[in-house]
Amino acid sequence: MPTFEFSGEIAGTPKENLFDSLGAKIKVVGVGGAGGNAVNSMINENIDGVEFIAVNSDFQDLQKSKAKIVIQIGKNIAKGLGVGGNPDLGNECAKADQNDLTEALQGSDMVFITAGMGGGTGTGASPVVAKLARDAGALTVAIVTKPFTFEANKRLIQAESGIQELANEVDSLIVIPNDKLNEVQQISGILDSFKAADDVLTKAVRGIAEIIVGSGFINVDFADVKKIMKESGGKALMGTGEGEGTSRAVEAAENAITSPLLEDISIEGATGILINVTASSNFTIDELNDACSHIKSKANPNVELIFGLVVNETLSDKVRITVIATGIDGNSDSIRKAAVPLEEDVEQISLNLEEDETEINNDLSGTEEEVSKIDELHPLGDDAHFEIPAFIRKPKGKSTDE
Repeated sequence: MPTFEFSGEIAGTPKENLFDSLGAKIKVVGVGGAGGNAVNSMINENIDGVEFIAVNSDFQDLQKSKAKIVIQIGKNIAKGLGVGGNPDLGNECAKADQNDLTEALQGSDMVFITAGMGGGTGTGASPVVAKLARDAGALTVAIVTKPFTFEANKRLIQAESGIQELANEVDSLIVIPNDKLNEVQQISGILDSFKAADDVLTKAVRGIAEIIVGSGFINVDFADVKKIMKESGGKALMGTGEGEGTSRAVEAAENAITSPLLEDISIEGATGILINVTASSNFTIDELNDACSHIKSKANPNVELIFGLVVNETLSDKVRITVIATGIDGNSDSIRKAAVPLEEDVEQISLNLEEDETEINNDLSGTEEEVSKIDELHPLGDDAHFEIPAFIRKPKGKSTDE
């Protein structure tokens, strides 16, 4: 029988720190205002085994961060005031302080980059952070949000340009359209829109992280995850579904792969699939088989599929499944059509907003109080989840020309 001897360094490591030294090191980097908000949301949700980093050109925004590591970029360029929605300036800021970024990313096995596309810092700096992470040898996955279609034409175009640039620097890219958020969860007001975007990003990171770190009943080797997400590469899609009752496993699986977050794109071309199942201890192996088989039947016949199982008794009879599908570049035409708004459509949206300005003003009595709440929750910097038009921001009765 073979015997193994720990090195003196490992043998002397306290048990609670042993897996910190041997397990995969996962870091989440929130870039810009929306990315920083998402990081705070994840910290509040207590995602295990993950280190959080906040990166921004806006010093005031960084002061709100709950991350242990905060990095102010472009200190001599933006002067701590942000970049005014200019992605080129955001890119320049990141490059100016890339040594600080590189130091923070050292030792990472996997790096998640989260940001809201369309503003300045998130859009411009994210590709720089991604390149540095890959250069450091980390599996690099970006999870970003795409602006609402009612936002400014310039912001939508900047978002698409930033997404294209980011795609060239990451191993896998997950794009979540803000327009689809109200189809995933009930949004009762504008404040809920902010939280909904954060929640979706949190679920995406948790779904992947739980597969890798030791919080699951059935875990997966990091090497397997890296193989699927790196070798399959390209665009990735994420969906989360829940199920109850006698067919709960298949129902959750179907809801995950038909999630509104997947836009109008099928997983048929996927060459790699990660599945994370969360259920109580009454979940059976037959149900697990049914769920995985159902998902596999919808994908490429030669798909590589890996799964993890997390036991959570609070779910009772519910089953929650998160699916990450990778290697869908074969559907790139569909992705491009779904992701890139036609310029004429964007212009039409802008025109409609202007035409409806009076109607919106009439409906928004008490706007000053509401906007005050929004500013307190998410100060509207250049990378907030979305820009609120001037005619909404101004109290009723004041001219927009002031």
